Amino acid sequence: MSESTVLVLGSDPPPKLDRLTGRARVVHADAATLADRLPTADVLLAWDFTSDAIRDAWPAQGPRPGWVHTASAGVDRLLCPALVADDTLVTNARGVFEQPIAEYVAGLVLAMAKDFHGSWEWQRQRRWRHRDTRRLAGTHAVVVGSGPIGRAVGTTLKALGVSVDLVGRRERTGDPQFGTVRASEALRPLLGGADWVVCAAPLTEATRGLFGPETFAAMRPGAHFVNVGRGPLVDEDALVEALRSGHLAAAALDVFQQEPLPSGSPLWDAPGLIVSPHMSGDTLGWRDALAEQFADNFDRWAAGEPLENVVDKRLGYVPVR
Repeated sequence: MSESTVLVLGSDPPPKLDRLTGRARVVHADAATLADRLPTADVLLAWDFTSDAIRDAWPAQGPRPGWVHTASAGVDRLLCPALVADDTLVTNARGVFEQPIAEYVAGLVLAMAKDFHGSWEWQRQRRWRHRDTRRLAGTHAVVVGSGPIGRAVGTTLKALGVSVDLVGRRERTGDPQFGTVRASEALRPLLGGADWVVCAAPLTEATRGLFGPETFAAMRPGAHFVNVGRGPLVDEDALVEALRSGHLAAAALDVFQQEPLPSGSPLWDAPGLIVSPHMSGDTLGWRDALAEQFADNFDRWAAGEPLENVVDKRLGYVPVR
């Protein structure tokens, strides 16, 4: 293959793409220049995966990249009708974030069970206040999202003695780790038996607003909720109400409908809510891992080989093999 043009939609710091030297011309774009540069690109790397610029700039006709790679697990920020309809391949960063996010969720669950927040608050007040805390072993979790992130979360929680129901789009039996993966239609009845409900689902039209007033009401009183999927999966007002009423004991959000979270949002002061700025998968060296993953897939592209992590654009995620 002759030298390709790789267009990077990016923000600082730029990806380390030294492996492409001599094989690809790397060009950078921002939201303002993306539309003009898309027709000249063979490959588009969505390094700034928080941007909606691709959806806004993707050409309805004429030249366009043959492959788009996003440096994220989710693809909802870039998919648009024109991109879904054409023959451009879309790949994602599956394989980079799963275990870091699973560890983050496990940390949140441990912090809630052991009341670390209470310990820090009593320490701040210089007060010695003994409490009893919960054991994780013997509790039950419902993990929504049966892709690699949800599976890693479920596996990590099981290692802590938590029993897990994994919920996906459709039911699958004979799963080597979870036995039966439950269908999305089974979610509501499962919620009443869960101590921990973890959302790691992709954002699609079917999952948007999945966790709202009725879903939170179906949870066991005193349950805990964690969202590491996408912000629009959750009705944030309904979550605040569930926390204020005491129906939910605590919750943690790493993703939000609007990011950065506005300073006036009621989420900041919601009782029992842990707010983190979309960082659950970001461990030391994560950007280098993303760049290496893209370079590995570029090697396949240049050799005419099948790409890894090809997204089913109509489903909005990489199908389970």
